[in-house]
Amino acid sequence: MESAIELLDLRIDYGDFTAVHNLSLTIPKGEIYGLVGPNGAGKTSTLNVLATLLVPTYGTVRMAGFDLDLEPDKIRARLGYMPDLAPVIGDLRIWEFLDLFAAAYGLAGQEKSKRVEECLKLVGMWDKKDIFCSTMSRGMTQRVVLAKTLLHRPEILLLDEPASGMDPIARIELKDALQAVAARGATIIISSHILSELSEMATSIGILHKGKLREHGSVSEVLSSLKHATSTVQVEVLGDRESCHQWSIEKGLTVALPEKHPDRLDFEIAGDESAQAAFLKQLVEAGFAVHGFQARRSSLEDLMRVISSEPDEEINNQQSVAPK
Repeated sequence: MESAIELLDLRIDYGDFTAVHNLSLTIPKGEIYGLVGPNGAGKTSTLNVLATLLVPTYGTVRMAGFDLDLEPDKIRARLGYMPDLAPVIGDLRIWEFLDLFAAAYGLAGQEKSKRVEECLKLVGMWDKKDIFCSTMSRGMTQRVVLAKTLLHRPEILLLDEPASGMDPIARIELKDALQAVAARGATIIISSHILSELSEMATSIGILHKGKLREHGSVSEVLSSLKHATSTVQVEVLGDRESCHQWSIEKGLTVALPEKHPDRLDFEIAGDESAQAAFLKQLVEAGFAVHGFQARRSSLEDLMRVISSEPDEEINNQQSVAPK
C-alpha cells in the first residue's frame, strides 16, 4: 500500500529535554490515523514537525512522496493544518472568512464560490454562512476552521484536537466529514484526548507516552496487543459480598463496592478473556456463590491509564514500536 507519511528515527529536543524519542512510523495513504497520548506525550511536537513549523533535532520525514529537508514547499502545498484553538477573523462573515483563504489558495471566480459552499456544507455550516465569526461558539469555530483547512483539497490533513468544544451531534458530523475526505484519498492525522470518538473514527492509532510510540495499529490490534490491559469485571455474589471483598484484598486485587448494588463487586482484571475465565474459576473454587459475571471490554481510556501509570524506568527501557 502506498505510504503518505514516513518517519524514521524522528527526534525532537527542546534544550536538554527530549520531547520525541526516535519515532519511526509509516502511515498509508487514505488512513485516518489517531495520535493518542496524555499531555506532554509529544503529540503536538510531532504535528508541528509534520506541519513544517518545527525543525526536528534529527530524523527523516517524507510526506506525499517528498523529503521534508529537500522539498518543504512541495509538502506545504499538499498540507492542511488545523491547530488547536485556531483563530478566526471576527469582523468577517463566515463565507467571507473562507472566501479570503480560498483566494489565498489561488482559487478564483465560480471555482472559488463553489468550493467555499462545498466545504461549509461538508461541516454543516452552510446555513450559517452569513453570521459574523465573532458570534460563533467554540464548536462552530472548530467546524469553520476545518472547512477553511479543506479548501485547497489537501492530500494530508493534520488536525490537533478538532472536536474540542463540539457537542455530540457536531462530533458525529465531524466524523462523517472526515471519513468522506479520507474516502477521496486524503490521509488524516488526528491528535485528540476524546478517545471514544477517536476509536470510532480512526482506522489506525498510535499511543505516544513520554515521547515514545508505545503501540501502533488498528484499535482492535492495539487493545489485544497489550497483555497488561485491564478490564472491569462486575461480579454478583449471593449474600457474601464482605467476605468476597476481604478475599480480594488479600489477593491484592483492585476492587470497588457499588453502593446501589449490595451484591456486586467491580474488579479490575489484567489480561484478556482467558484471564477473566481464570478469575471466575478462582471465585468459584474459593466458595463464593457467583450468580452474575460481566466483563466490560478494555477501552483506549483503560490503556492510557495503564501506560500513564508505568514508572519512568520501565518506559526508558522499552524500544519504540516500529510498525510492520
